Amino acid sequence: MKKNCFLLALALAFPLRAQQVAVESDLLVYGATAGGVMAAVQGAKLGLKVILVEPGAHVGGMTASGLGATDIGRDYTIGGLSREFYKRLHAYYLRPEAWKSEDRASFAKRHPDAIKERLKMHFFFEPSVAEKLFNTFLAEAGARVVFNERMDRSTPVSGVVMDGKRIVALRAESGGLYKARMFIDCTYEGDLMAAAGVSFVIGRESVEAYNERFTSGPRKGEAIAGVLPLPADPKIAKWLPHGLDPFVKHGDPASGLLPGVEAALQGKHGGADRRSQAYTFRVCLTDDADNRVEIAKPARYNPAAYELHARYIAWKPDMFPGKSLVKLTPMPNRKTDSNNNGAFSTDFVGHSHEWAEASYARREEIWREHRDYVQGCLWFLANDARVPAKIRAEMKRWGLAKDEFADSENWPFQLYIREARRMVSDYVITQHDCELRKSADDSVGLASYAMDSHQVARFVDAETGKLRFEGAFYQSSKPYPVSYRAIVPKVGECENLLVPVCASASHVA
Repeated sequence: MKKNCFLLALALAFPLRAQQVAVESDLLVYGATAGGVMAAVQGAKLGLKVILVEPGAHVGGMTASGLGATDIGRDYTIGGLSREFYKRLHAYYLRPEAWKSEDRASFAKRHPDAIKERLKMHFFFEPSVAEKLFNTFLAEAGARVVFNERMDRSTPVSGVVMDGKRIVALRAESGGLYKARMFIDCTYEGDLMAAAGVSFVIGRESVEAYNERFTSGPRKGEAIAGVLPLPADPKIAKWLPHGLDPFVKHGDPASGLLPGVEAALQGKHGGADRRSQAYTFRVCLTDDADNRVEIAKPARYNPAAYELHARYIAWKPDMFPGKSLVKLTPMPNRKTDSNNNGAFSTDFVGHSHEWAEASYARREEIWREHRDYVQGCLWFLANDARVPAKIRAEMKRWGLAKDEFADSENWPFQLYIREARRMVSDYVITQHDCELRKSADDSVGLASYAMDSHQVARFVDAETGKLRFEGAFYQSSKPYPVSYRAIVPKVGECENLLVPVCASASHVA
């Protein structure tokens, strides 16, 4: 009996390899993002036969690919398996052997908000630790995982087999056919949802689409929906320096525009478009000399891509103590979650718009273009003569973490896809939900983080001929319920699909 149990556990612990015959299950989850992992785990806990199909080679999505600085919102709203995840992280980091480059007390001093002792939850963590924990959840629950299986997207409908309004099977590029009674699309792109004929939107809705305006407070009547050229507001001038010269040669339009700058505002203020906020990589850096890999100059390094960074620094050099062009949030063991910080940083502004509907081949190109840009930015800050010596000295301390992402040159496997397709269902979460002007009566969870968009574009202002910014906003919100109707397609579109990642929500929400 013990031998049989061992063999069963061993079989569940290893990924299921795709076959050229149909694989059947009760529940198929497509996309092993953090949401995908937990959906598969919960399904297995309920006694369902679950298969988690992942297009790549890892589980955990962004949570295991550098985004260790959890955007918590209100910590008391976190429940379910998410709460268990953070509790297990707390238990993991209580172990002395979990600390290799520092101890727990030292880390807590560097980042006092990372650990919530009253909740026994740990919110800031290393990528590899998150991935190990996700794999443990899956093994314990008995959810099977298939890696490196991409849905066939060669035509709009080839990736799914439909019977009326129900999905019968997902067809992979390999020829594998995965049948199930229920499907959950947990990809960042919503590929399964789109192939099943479900309504979705890409880009930004107009202000009028959902009448998203502030109804009270100092911004009453204003809107952050749609195309959003940002004003030359002194309150935000510190991080959005309107007035930088956008031309290759200062003051000379004939010399051409610098990379990433558009000749004019695209679209109408407040109007709809098909553009997405900027993507980046959340790179895991370290200043531990024994674990540091030097950041190399990309083979396709383009110094002109960082000329605006240089002009930004020169515009107000005393503003930068060193590392403030990149946000280096401390993670355990002297690592970081490195994120965009301010007007010119690691966000590759203007290069995310194609991603949602791009072919796999084009997505791979976009992935590489983003890596070249982000890696080039880090190299620029540490080495380029246009950067003040004090900033170069600070950035030279940092390198890639040798013990992270071993199979991808210590670089995160997941591009930070902040926004791609969004389902349009019978309930669309909007700014009205975020500000509690309406409230769903069929809640399946609480959301509490701010309404937050990074830059969408940079353009030349028609009146001044100077650089101007478009698309960024940050506006706090209160905890609000998420409607069940926002994670299921419209009635009559697809009867056996859930979409909790590309959920039905406006760009603002």
